Amino acid sequence: MDLTQFLMKDMSDHHDLLSPEQLRQVIDIRDFMLGPGRLNPNPTDTLRRMSERFVAAGVPLDRSVTIVTILHAESAASVRMWESDNGTSDFAYPYAPGPRSLYDTSPSALAHKHKCWVRFNPQQVTNETFGVIPELKEAGFNDYVCVPVFLVNGMQNVFTFATKKPSGFSARDIAFLYSSFPAIAACQEILVVHRMLREVTRIYVGEEPHRRILAGDVHRGSVTRIRSAILFADMRDFTALTADMSAEAATALLNDYYDCIVPAIEENGGEVLKFIGDGILAIFRAEDDGSGARGRALIAAQAGLLAVASGDNSAATRFEVGIALHFGEVAYGNVGSGARLDYTVIGRDVNLASRIAGLCREVDRVLLVSSGFREGLPDLKFVECGRYPLKGLEEPELIYSPI
Repeated sequence: MDLTQFLMKDMSDHHDLLSPEQLRQVIDIRDFMLGPGRLNPNPTDTLRRMSERFVAAGVPLDRSVTIVTILHAESAASVRMWESDNGTSDFAYPYAPGPRSLYDTSPSALAHKHKCWVRFNPQQVTNETFGVIPELKEAGFNDYVCVPVFLVNGMQNVFTFATKKPSGFSARDIAFLYSSFPAIAACQEILVVHRMLREVTRIYVGEEPHRRILAGDVHRGSVTRIRSAILFADMRDFTALTADMSAEAATALLNDYYDCIVPAIEENGGEVLKFIGDGILAIFRAEDDGSGARGRALIAAQAGLLAVASGDNSAATRFEVGIALHFGEVAYGNVGSGARLDYTVIGRDVNLASRIAGLCREVDRVLLVSSGFREGLPDLKFVECGRYPLKGLEEPELIYSPI
């Protein structure tokens, strides 16, 4: 089938189809999208308010959808939808490697390829034309418009508009949408770029650092201190395990290891600050005397070790993990030279947790805690493992293990 038949013709004369009152309504929508709409912390609500303005202006809109590509570790795109009879909804398409069959058979792919609006009546085309046709038919839509959005950074997004009106959108309705759309696209780009900044920084530096970076903490030497329970996990014999592995296999093993430890941390309110090769550094922020943070850290460590021991992961190679828990202070700091900085975690207590984790094999325990950690949980039982000299400390540290 020749899909180019669905490409819309040039709309350079669209303003001539609109009355003075409609042009005023177009300006109202543009002002909203570039004003309150782009400042709204809830983009789904912005979509709703925009759609309701179209309806108030006489456009028989029954559904509007925005689909944006996102930079997220687990999702590929964000979808926000407004429907005249169901209100708003939003969800994310999960990321999956391989061919993008849903996209390749969509009106969006055609719109992006030709950099043009795509329009058709879902009731008058075969189900094989686009993957979305059966859904549109069942919902009763009689006109569907797909509009490509191209961002400055090269990303490609899309808006769609649909109506159930038997006669579809009129020429004047299309002109109204066309006249309003430059501001809609600009608003989407502003919101998308802001979201990308948040998501990318959070993915690579963690929750607290990403907030501080976007708030302006980007100067060398600035330090922020956080009192917390500190968890340091270390995979045993990682170098030996991966000596004969390809880079891809070693990466897969690391990811399997992370999948055992990280979910338990996050489910118990912890924050992963750093992946240091085969080491994981996480904190549990302290409130009051810190007993709650200590308790959550202990539960997370035990749950992570249980996942490792149960073999409930996809790892082709078995591995062992040692975890250390300590209570103290972590410091975030910008270090580096010139314009190249790293937002890293530093401090004596971080080093202490790392050193204790290194003792797990020597003590023959998978979980060790410092005296500073143990003393905050007086109601729990621990076995004393002895005093051990640790690099960087003047006195040997008394080490315990939970019973």
